[in-house]
Amino acid sequence: MAKPDKIRRLERIAWDLRADVVKMIGVGKAGHLGGSCSLAEIVAALYFEKMRFDPKALGDPCRDRFLLSKGHSVLIQYAALVELGVIPREELGKVKTLAGKLQGHPDMMTPGMEAVTGSLGQGLSIGVGMALALRLAKSPSRVYVIMGDGELAEGQLWEAAMAAARYKLDSITAILDRNRIQATGPTKEIFDIPNIPEKWRAFGWNVLSVDGHDVGAILDVLDEAAAKKGAPTLIVADTVKGKGVSFAENLAAFHNAAMTQEQYDKALAEIEESRRKMQ
Repeated sequence: MAKPDKIRRLERIAWDLRADVVKMIGVGKAGHLGGSCSLAEIVAALYFEKMRFDPKALGDPCRDRFLLSKGHSVLIQYAALVELGVIPREELGKVKTLAGKLQGHPDMMTPGMEAVTGSLGQGLSIGVGMALALRLAKSPSRVYVIMGDGELAEGQLWEAAMAAARYKLDSITAILDRNRIQATGPTKEIFDIPNIPEKWRAFGWNVLSVDGHDVGAILDVLDEAAAKKGAPTLIVADTVKGKGVSFAENLAAFHNAAMTQEQYDKALAEIEESRRKMQ
């Protein structure tokens, strides 16, 4: 169990990441606020505590690999890389502009990225290939793949799930961001996939569940996943789309939307107030 001071540090970082996401979207420019904010605590726990990741040695062959299969939420990954000093802070206001280096989906030209993602369903396949290559190299590195619950409608993802179980890839931890809302509405209404944990267990995966906004619980479940031998692990993380921004929470409208100046100011004020409470 993580110490309280460590948990508070990561909670503060998660709110910093949300603030960076809001600043990247800005005013009058569409951006994926909802699915980025739902991942803040998970990304903070991985980048700032659990992953073997040195921001000054991005090419370290022993680094852990992070793949954001739901690549439209790359703003939260950019935010982590900004806080770690990998990406210059001045890039925050230049996302998706000709003046900036950060695109709307992950690109290999961006420091810290392991793959091009965003065509949904492909991230786990890439992760399986990486894990197999790392096994051949006798590497201790782990592979973390974050997927969206709407993304589970993609067939390629299930092929990758079968392959990971077949080859007993215990170096893979897949994390399902189950915020229950996709681009145009609730996942239950768009393409309902019931009994998700049972399905993955039937495919041969070790399945764990966690509150995706409880930092202490996230740290514990990541440890449990890393300790599992002989099978890959799926962590089903229950999250709130748009977490921390009241007008965006649980709304498909803010899957990818522009903010007014009033909304932008309100979002930053709410995030700052939540962070202040972490002091």
